Amino acid sequence: MIYLIFMLMSLLRNTLFLVVVLLIQTSLLTAQKYKFVDPKIGVEGLGNVFIGPSCPYGMIKPGPDNKKAANSGYSPDLDRPVYGFSQTHVSGTGGGAKYGNISVMPFSGDFESITQESLRTDEIVELGYYSVQLHKWNIQTEITTSPKVAFYQFSFEAESKKAVKIDLGQFLGETPIPDDREAQQFVSSEIEVVSDVEIRGYSRIRGGWNNGSAYTVYFSAVFEQPFSRFSTWKNNKLFPNEKLQIDSGEKTGAMMFFDDLKESSVRMKIGISFVSTLKARDNINKEIPHWDFDKTLAETEARWEDLLKRIEIDKNATDDQKTMFYTALYHTMLMPVDRTGENPLWENNTPYYDDFYAIWDTYRSSSPLITLISPSREVDIVNAMLQIYKHDGYMPDARSGNCNGRTQGGSNGEVVIADAFTKGLQGINYKLALKAMLKDADFAPGGNEEKEGRGGLTDYNRLGYVSNRFVRAGNRTLEYAYNDYCLAVVAKGIKRKGEYQRFIKQSDNWQNLWRDIEDNGSHGFIMPKDAKGNWVDSIQCNANNGRVDYIPYTPLAQDWPNCVCWWCGFFYEASSWEYSLSIPHDVAMLIEKSGGREAFRKRLDTFFDREYYNVANEPSFLSPNLYHWIGRPDLSNDQIHRIIDTHYNSTRSGIPGNDDSGAMSSWLAFHMMGLYPNAGQSYYLINTPYFKQTVIHQENGKDFSIVAKNMSDRNKYIKSASLNGKPFTKAWIEHSDITAGGTLVLEMDTKPSKTWGTSLLPPSKSNH
Repeated sequence: MIYLIFMLMSLLRNTLFLVVVLLIQTSLLTAQKYKFVDPKIGVEGLGNVFIGPSCPYGMIKPGPDNKKAANSGYSPDLDRPVYGFSQTHVSGTGGGAKYGNISVMPFSGDFESITQESLRTDEIVELGYYSVQLHKWNIQTEITTSPKVAFYQFSFEAESKKAVKIDLGQFLGETPIPDDREAQQFVSSEIEVVSDVEIRGYSRIRGGWNNGSAYTVYFSAVFEQPFSRFSTWKNNKLFPNEKLQIDSGEKTGAMMFFDDLKESSVRMKIGISFVSTLKARDNINKEIPHWDFDKTLAETEARWEDLLKRIEIDKNATDDQKTMFYTALYHTMLMPVDRTGENPLWENNTPYYDDFYAIWDTYRSSSPLITLISPSREVDIVNAMLQIYKHDGYMPDARSGNCNGRTQGGSNGEVVIADAFTKGLQGINYKLALKAMLKDADFAPGGNEEKEGRGGLTDYNRLGYVSNRFVRAGNRTLEYAYNDYCLAVVAKGIKRKGEYQRFIKQSDNWQNLWRDIEDNGSHGFIMPKDAKGNWVDSIQCNANNGRVDYIPYTPLAQDWPNCVCWWCGFFYEASSWEYSLSIPHDVAMLIEKSGGREAFRKRLDTFFDREYYNVANEPSFLSPNLYHWIGRPDLSNDQIHRIIDTHYNSTRSGIPGNDDSGAMSSWLAFHMMGLYPNAGQSYYLINTPYFKQTVIHQENGKDFSIVAKNMSDRNKYIKSASLNGKPFTKAWIEHSDITAGGTLVLEMDTKPSKTWGTSLLPPSKSNH
């Protein structure tokens, strides 16, 4: 009996031990935020996101290419064959394609043909990992990555012929027309077989979305197993066993054959560099000195986990909510790209970033989200922008391939700097930053005025607005006014009173294009003026049979693409109904000019109810929050949740527009937390979150929590709030309150509050 009791107790202890172990394992699994990232969100529809593996801000982004016109190189269409896996991509962008350099392709087919392509099956996409079956030869291709090195694992059929191709003539966005706008053009390439396990070379390309000068991607590829023979090629002609194809302005490549290989797998590491092939080889030695694929994948997962876990959401959130949120964080941290130590233009050891693609998109919510997750990273990014100013003459508003270009509206580096300054980021030379901002404000860039700086500046500084003799005059005027406000904020902060007074006055320049006209029940819109100060009522649309046709220019008119080119309209990518609400520094004056609070509410209601709002366009990012300035944050909540619930989801088409380097994703992530920044200023607007609790684990070691008490589908309005146990009546919160740590408690109710957020309204220039 005693023995039986002993055995039962032992069994019970072992069972309890196993239960505890399982609970711990389950808890650890749940804690891994990277598991909720789904890189497939946004690969269909308009998202244009990059589907391959990447490290945070990683320089190398290897992935499949099956559509040369696609920005990401990828189409989900299974009827489109994969022609290679290139090492450089952008994510979420529109316009002309960029990169797609150093294409790799395993094959078992026609060894005499340079062209190899295959349909794909069994595609697996996870954070840090991509796998696909090349149907034509039944080859599995697996990819993972470190920051500058891609690790490939090719699994062939046991008895099949085995070969790997490296093609330096493939890239995205190629057209047969020399200097075609936004197309990439081949310049030159070179390839060398160094040994029976190593290949090196480079590809030089120019153009692309930013119409940039030539950039060079160097590479070094090493194989775990030696190849038995090889062929190089130039201009589509194969040269068996010829080790070097020198740069003579023609496309080159190499094929490696593994005739004697007994095992079925071929492993390859390929490092890239923008400096030299030796630097590319050094990147391999430093980042992946081994041949353990799983170890490299685990290291990439750990890099992501370190950043993703800094924002911890309610464990009871739905899986869809967790997936949407952490994927949004992931997409925000793919670009810009950390190329520290990889700058071919000037030697330094300071941070260098590229692929600001474009700040016009990312300043509004992506940069503020990076500041919240990793302020030290944002400091490096700002310092890189200042390095670019010191050596190239202007900060970028967009940049790729080590070349500035192009501007869509304002010189929005000013907003990024003001955002860092007002949020107290240390380690930035703000006196140098002011010089960079003044360069934008005082010196016209010249040329076609699309590369950098402020196009139409001669008009703006002389007339107080950009006239219709310059393209994009409407949004340029609005954005320059806000850029001037941001410049003034920094000038005031470093005690430059003269610059402060000049630019705080210029920040009112948007009013010079405010015309008191009525449209669909609302009054006052940004409208075009000529250089003499006359309002422009109609624009030329086309000329037929010797007659010129004109169309009336109304607040809903869109002159592009019907009458003028994409970049040539009065506004860029939006109507006056959208842009006339984009006065982020002086919403109070916007309300006054619209006829007061009630008129402004009706204006916003019309804007959303009649679908003048475009969820996919950055100029409208702040618009759903504008009800805050009339004391109705509950109406902001209604609009924000309707937009998210209608337009975002966790499917492959779950991003409603071009993700634009994480812009659309960062907008979602902020609003799911219940916060939204007014970029360039020091506060966040507070809205009903999607989570009952969010904890921000900050770099300074202080946690900040947002708790929504009693939140449910019915209890969706904020009744009252407290910050660290004290009543908090504002519907906005300062960044300094967050960095100090603490807890913001939101008491939820079924009805909108009549007191919370109704009196002490968000900051506005006219109220100071």
